[in-house]
Amino acid sequence: MEMLFRYNWQVRQEWFDWCESVSIEELLQQRTGGVGSILYTLYHIVDVEYSWINDLRDQHSLLTDFEDYHTVAQLRALSDQLHVEVGGYVQAWTSDQENHILHNIRKDGSSESLTYGEVMRHVIAHEIHHIGQLSIWARELGREPVSANLIRRGLTV
Repeated sequence: MEMLFRYNWQVRQEWFDWCESVSIEELLQQRTGGVGSILYTLYHIVDVEYSWINDLRDQHSLLTDFEDYHTVAQLRALSDQLHVEVGGYVQAWTSDQENHILHNIRKDGSSESLTYGEVMRHVIAHEIHHIGQLSIWARELGREPVSANLIRRGLTV
């Protein structure tokens, strides 16, 4: 599971690099599908990862609003800062945690029980899903997207 997190983090950094060559107007333009703009999608990825991992750690998420991260540099810094906490949790993950139960309160007030393993895999799949959306938007801009290949990234070393 750790390898898939490392894959996501590596691809995310490559998307931040990609964004540095695109105008801020293009990065903030509302797009069809997804959660809005390219930059907001990257913020959303960081926010969701941090929020779910904090739920598993039984801590509250302390993220501010997207309005505080309106540049690639600010968002990259936030991602790097939160990565320290998230990465520590992921590296400390053991199979013993797989079936622990998270009692989650949904936005509508209802509750649900999820296994920790289910949540970890959701966080991985969530980012991959949004990376696919970023790839489509990149092509709409006439630009090559970041490679989504898992192989040849040196992740098994």
